[in-house]
Amino acid sequence: MSLVHLSEKTFNEEVIKSNLPVLVDFWAQWCGPCKRIAPIIDELSQEYAGKIKIAKVNVDEEPNIASRYGIMSIPTLIIFKAGKAVDQIIGLLSKAQLKSKINENL
Repeated sequence: MSLVHLSEKTFNEEVIKSNLPVLVDFWAQWCGPCKRIAPIIDELSQEYAGKIKIAKVNVDEEPNIASRYGIMSIPTLIIFKAGKAVDQIIGLLSKAQLKSKINENL
């Protein structure tokens, strides 16, 4: 399963209506920590295929989504279950830390 890049048009269908939990990575092209966490996010999307959907929102391209969820710093990762935000992670975490957070919310 590859990463889903979200827009205002696709957010509701891909996240809110998803049958699977969804990890949404709020990021920007100019963000150094976002670039460092991106390969980890890519790996996790493969490892957790079928268990959790992993998606990305570029905050510069989709400011309405970012403001809706109060994104003040990036990277911010929000885990959604049944259409509701259930966990939020701000900043750069290791792969092991991210896996732990995902496992808590499966």
